[in-house]
Amino acid sequence: MVTPLRGLVYRLVVAVDVEGYSKLDALDQSLVQSRLSDVLDVAARKAGLDRDLWYRQVRGDGELAVLPTDADAAWVVAHLTEQLVEALADLRRAGTPLRMRVAMHCGPLTAGAFGLVGDAPIVTCRLLDAKVVRDALAGAADEDLVLVISQQLHDDVVRTRFHDLDPSRFRPTRFRVKNQVYAGYLCAGAPRRGWPNG
Repeated sequence: MVTPLRGLVYRLVVAVDVEGYSKLDALDQSLVQSRLSDVLDVAARKAGLDRDLWYRQVRGDGELAVLPTDADAAWVVAHLTEQLVEALADLRRAGTPLRMRVAMHCGPLTAGAFGLVGDAPIVTCRLLDAKVVRDALAGAADEDLVLVISQQLHDDVVRTRFHDLDPSRFRPTRFRVKNQVYAGYLCAGAPRRGWPNG
């Protein structure tokens, strides 16, 4: 059972959002939510992560999750993303494709009366909802997932190359929202070196 957030904590935040959800009717939205839940469960389990330990905030067509304090950020970026790509490929082969954006950032946050508050959830959601990220997914015809991470997470985690993370698979991006400039890195598909054959 997940422990409620108390006080200001520094955690890895992961957000996901499904492409084209608002254009669907109510029945198809319900089916997409069910498929998304299955994809997240399967991907986390295959990556060795327990979603029951995550602090999760549902967003209708997605989720904002805070991972436990002992989460290995490099492992999550590498293996959770890879397993999400695999799960989405399985859906496509089954004739029920799902495409998604995934955003990750590490920073301070706490629980508020109406959900998460602090820098980490704000930055993560800004990255997830950025037009440049939506456009990247729309333009990635051969991929069902685009990952965007904060510059800080890229510098602190991806550049280490732990768990075969491949910095060359990420490209920098910058955008402005509400007079604030955000910097991040985009990766279409899995972020590990040699994937899917390595």
